[in-house]
Amino acid sequence: MRNEKAVVVFSGGQDSTTCLLWALDQFKEVATVTFDYGQRHLDEINCAREIAEELGVSFHVLDMKLINQLSANALTRKDIEVTAGEEGELPSTFVPGRNHLFLSFAAVYAQTIGARHIITGVCETDFSGYPDCRDSFVKSLNVTLNLAMDEQFVIHTPLMWLNKAETWKLADELNALDFVREKTLTCYHGIRGDGCGNCPACDLRKKGLESYLEKKQGGTKL
Repeated sequence: MRNEKAVVVFSGGQDSTTCLLWALDQFKEVATVTFDYGQRHLDEINCAREIAEELGVSFHVLDMKLINQLSANALTRKDIEVTAGEEGELPSTFVPGRNHLFLSFAAVYAQTIGARHIITGVCETDFSGYPDCRDSFVKSLNVTLNLAMDEQFVIHTPLMWLNKAETWKLADELNALDFVREKTLTCYHGIRGDGCGNCPACDLRKKGLESYLEKKQGGTKL
C-alpha cells in the first residue's frame, strides 16, 4: 500500500489522530477530510487543522451543518446534557447517520483527488452502542459505495477490534503516545489533551491510558 493514496476521516480526536499516524505509516500520500456539522466545540476543527499542518498532510473541511437541522443531540446542541446510554438506550451524543454521511462524502472527496483508500477510527469494542461504528455497517457501506460510484474503495478501520488501552498501545508503537495525549481533543466539553476527566469520552480515554501504562510499566503484554 506504500505507493497508494489515502483519505483519513479526521476530527482531531484520539482515535482519528491515531488512524492518521497509522495511515502515514502505511501509504505514500495521505489527505484528511474534516466535517463541520455544527458541533458544539468548533475548536475541534481548529485542533484537526493544527494537527494536519504539523504532520504535513492536506486538510479539507466539508460543510455538513444539515445534520444539525435534522436531529437534536448533545454533540450539536449545548442545551442537551451529555449523558451515557442507560438500559440499552443510545447516549445523548449519538448523531444519527453521521458516520454513514461522513464516509459517503469522504468517498466522493477521495474520488476527486484520486485516492482509493479511506480510513476511519470507528470501533466496535469501545463504541458506546453507536450502530454506525459496527464492522458490519462499514463492510456494507464499502460495498454500497463501490457499487454506487463504480470504484474499488477500501475502507480501513485500524481500531475496529481494539479497546482504548490497545489504541494507546498503537499510538505508542507509532512513536506518538505523547503527541496523541497532548495534541488531540476528545473531551465533550472541548478541552484538549487529557480533557475535563469527567465526561464519558474523557472517562473512556483516561481508563484506557491508565490501563495501558500500568501494563507497560509492569511488563505485561496487551
